[in-house]
Amino acid sequence: MTIHTADWTKDAEAILPDLVALRRAIHAEPELGLSLPKTTAKVKAALEGLPLEYREGGSTTGIVAVLKGGGDGPTVLLRGDMDALPMHEDTGLDFASATAGAMHACGHDSHVAMLVGAAKLLCAKREALKGTVLFMFQPGEEGWHGARYMIEDGLLDPLPDAAFALHVMPNAPHGVFSSRAGPLLASADKIKVTVQGRGGHASMPHDALDPVPIACEIVLAIQTWVTRHVSVTDPAVVTIGKIEGGSTDNVIPESASLLGTIRTLSPGTRKAVQEGLERLAEGIAAAHGASATVAFEAGFPPTVCDPRAVDFARATVEEVFGPGAWITMPAPVMGAEDFSYVLEKVPGAMAFLGASECGSDWRSCCGLHSNRMVLDESVMARGAALHAAIAERFLANGFG
Repeated sequence: MTIHTADWTKDAEAILPDLVALRRAIHAEPELGLSLPKTTAKVKAALEGLPLEYREGGSTTGIVAVLKGGGDGPTVLLRGDMDALPMHEDTGLDFASATAGAMHACGHDSHVAMLVGAAKLLCAKREALKGTVLFMFQPGEEGWHGARYMIEDGLLDPLPDAAFALHVMPNAPHGVFSSRAGPLLASADKIKVTVQGRGGHASMPHDALDPVPIACEIVLAIQTWVTRHVSVTDPAVVTIGKIEGGSTDNVIPESASLLGTIRTLSPGTRKAVQEGLERLAEGIAAAHGASATVAFEAGFPPTVCDPRAVDFARATVEEVFGPGAWITMPAPVMGAEDFSYVLEKVPGAMAFLGASECGSDWRSCCGLHSNRMVLDESVMARGAALHAAIAERFLANGFG
């Protein structure tokens, strides 16, 4: 099938000012977590008047807007996440966050705008579509498991035949899309280790059981354990980001704790790392006569892209924007994404969209989750056009 390349790109450019305005309005009023009433209201207002049906659940303020085409056919899902991060903004933008302690530093505001743009483009060609498009506007991606809650609420039932998502990258080549088959992003689990010792006077450590050096030994041993027990072809990253213990200089505390993250690309390595770190921490503490408790908090599973969906996305990008607009990534990224919950149930793919300033050295741009992260809003026209092209092409031919 030949897709309407000229139409999608031209029409997306025509609505870019509306997408910029929406993105800036969301950026100025960021919201956190699963309940985003202001953001959801902005989305509904932007979609007002379009031939869409809505699905809403009780667990989040997420919505699925349903577009039924002019004929029967498959169903494709397009997703955009909506929540911000709990951090201060230092961009100096005219539309910078007016909410203390919240910032759209991961580009979700642009994801919403691109998905709204795709909805407008596809609604304008509704009668020519053979099938159904689900526009998934999802809260709670930043660690809140929003996609899982929307699935559990039944908002994706019956499950679509394919699912696609875009994520901007402010420090990647402008306007270039990238992805890979198989694991694209890692799982993300929290680990907390509490070492229980015996407090006392800092000048007499032999009369106490100091948990602090034991905790430090565990931190160093974790890095050795990972390099000696985990295959480099199925890697793991374990970072201890917080060490806490004690109250002042001359007191040995009763306990010390470690807090960190575990990133893996497969269920087998995920399980093996958790089991190994528990043995390691407990064993080191016991060797010193202390004890350690290890607790894990499950995060997102790995984001695994279906090879058919990646090939489909690549072919669509190259047809719409040319071969130079696609890069096949050589390796996964060890960040995490809760679109993984959708991809566990539906064949699909996520792709990154380079959003560095046109003509800039993208390597020098601030990355995601930076207080100074900015993006070139012009790429949102590309994102909206690709969303629309993917939906049209899939409804016509599936992955074929």
